Amino acid sequence: MLRMFVRRSNDVSYFTDDAAREIEGLRDGGPGWWLRGAGDSRDPRDVANVLVTTDRSAVHGYDIVVAAPRPISILLAVDPEHAAGVVAAHRRSVGAAVDYLEEHSLVVRDRRDGADRDERGRWRAAVAYTHGINRHGEPHLHDHVLVGARPDGARVVLDSRALFAHTSAADAVYRMSLRHELSERTPWSAWRSFEGVEHVVGLDEGFRALWGGHHPQRGEKLHWSREDSLNHWGRDLERYEPLGVAGAPERRATLDEHAFAGALEGRTDVARRHVVEAWANAVTFGQDPTQLTRSLGALYPALEGSRGVREPTIPVRDARMIRDVREHGARPLDSSVLEEWRQRSRELPRSRDGRSR
Repeated sequence: MLRMFVRRSNDVSYFTDDAAREIEGLRDGGPGWWLRGAGDSRDPRDVANVLVTTDRSAVHGYDIVVAAPRPISILLAVDPEHAAGVVAAHRRSVGAAVDYLEEHSLVVRDRRDGADRDERGRWRAAVAYTHGINRHGEPHLHDHVLVGARPDGARVVLDSRALFAHTSAADAVYRMSLRHELSERTPWSAWRSFEGVEHVVGLDEGFRALWGGHHPQRGEKLHWSREDSLNHWGRDLERYEPLGVAGAPERRATLDEHAFAGALEGRTDVARRHVVEAWANAVTFGQDPTQLTRSLGALYPALEGSRGVREPTIPVRDARMIRDVREHGARPLDSSVLEEWRQRSRELPRSRDGRSR
């Protein structure tokens, strides 16, 4: 899940004071890592400099919290051998989500000649902090990404409406990338059900019940070592009861067109961010985000280059491409074969007299 929080202070001690030792040895370097720019992630002065704003704005920046689906976080506890690969897959996917936000939601409003324009922006610096537990000692892999309110070189702060409008799409990109990266870096595979529930192939649902993440009280922030975490989780596992493994669908090289079309139900027109979210959620076992970008560029050229909240839109029937899907079959995930997909027609069963049925 990806959530956006406004920061109205440049006090960053919450991040710099936490060494996140619960995942020590599972990451490269310390708990902080730079997505844009460079500096010492343990130095409050370097980190506070990320939160760039203007004299007129009370908003210093944003804390983008990106959390792995519960079953993937649980792998930190039940498979210590491959936990480093889980963390690496998560960080790679956090980077993909931030790339998406910067490319499509980071704009500043420029008013000239009585008209509003959305000018593209870039973050001069962005620093993230990776953590592996929640306040109740459960496995909870997540990052806090700190970014400034004023893009590099801009005179005004970013348009927050655009940032929040693209949050759902960025979250879908993160989870799509994570499903893909997990299978690339570990023996595990993750998949998303038609109902929108994330699963890990072969992982019993009893683990999700054991570490459900829902508590009546918030709890105190914990500072555990990796050994402390593993010992605590070991005691938790004494209460584990198997509930069964969710049956994973067959892995396929095409989009789940039913899930894609269903995600657009009720819309009258569709912007690129809606297509991104629907597509990313309809890739059952995940996909490299670069493939998504190439596929959407080829299939929806009218939506290319759009960003902010004033994106161009297309009718929902054009977004679903139902006529093309009926003729050519489900769209391939490999963007390099899209032209081949366009050229072929589905083989229809024929009766004895040679007519299509």
